[in-house]
Amino acid sequence: MQYRTLGRTGVQVSSLALGAMNFGRIGRTTQDEATALVDAALEAGINLIDTADMYGRGESEEMVGKAIAGRREDIVLATKASMPMSDELNHQGASRRWLVTALDDSLRRLGVDHVDLFQIHRWDPRTADEETLSALTDLQRAGKIRYFGSSTFPAYRIVQAQWAAREQRLSRYVTEQPSYSILQRGIETHVLPVTQEYGLGVLVWSPLASGWLTGAVREGREITTSRSAFMPELFDTSLPANRARLDAVERLAGVADQAGLTMIQLALGFVTAHPGVSSALIGPRTPDHLTAQLAAADTVLSADVLDAIDAIVAPGTDLAPHEKHDTPPALLDPSLRRR
Repeated sequence: MQYRTLGRTGVQVSSLALGAMNFGRIGRTTQDEATALVDAALEAGINLIDTADMYGRGESEEMVGKAIAGRREDIVLATKASMPMSDELNHQGASRRWLVTALDDSLRRLGVDHVDLFQIHRWDPRTADEETLSALTDLQRAGKIRYFGSSTFPAYRIVQAQWAAREQRLSRYVTEQPSYSILQRGIETHVLPVTQEYGLGVLVWSPLASGWLTGAVREGREITTSRSAFMPELFDTSLPANRARLDAVERLAGVADQAGLTMIQLALGFVTAHPGVSSALIGPRTPDHLTAQLAAADTVLSADVLDAIDAIVAPGTDLAPHEKHDTPPALLDPSLRRR
């Protein structure tokens, strides 16, 4: 396992981190299965576990808490808040009112007195940066969080938050958690240059592109991944974006074969090769998934392999731009761009 410094915090984190979204109802995993995954990940040298309050409406946090009981101090523990947790309008967002409650709920479910990294799951356009940063700074001073970060923020919002922290003399976001894979390289255009400029640690999610880069999706094969069962439109190859992904996957498979790598090694080796990336979040659902992903822990891609990837999916290109999660709200809601 390789280790990198998380931004400028001085904290050392493994280049692969365990994402716990699949713990519980989402991945249909039991507590025993989740604990076994945590055991194996820690044994392999992973030291960062990332979850969120909205994963199974708290179920993932509860399972992580039970799995790490008795060894919490050896783990860099991260969670997230701001996504809706109920039908109540104020049980979401990045206001002080909600974040204080959400963090206390997360700490209770995790069975700990603090988390190392508390992240705002999505930018909340209804809440001023100063409101959010002030609340997070107070929670940090209270000892309930060591650091805080953002997740899937547009580049301009990352910059704005950094300036707001400086102007108001508040603590700042020290990490960003964006989506990044060979098939979705858009963050190379704006987000990664910004995080590098401000010295943020970067924890990338979906490095296997929702299963497209696992080796299970190939031309002429029936797609039977767990994700395809409840998100069939994501794998409908009659759609142009999905057709483009499948074509790219076929060419990438050739690159992997020639380099003597699995598709998973190629995919994870690609995202961890970027100098702006601290760690890639893997989200195994089974021990076999974890074993295949851990095989990429020490993968270092040669310049020739990286050049071949660039020739298939150009730097800064999203093959499925409609799936971006950091699109400015005005591009999605016509009322926000009309008087």
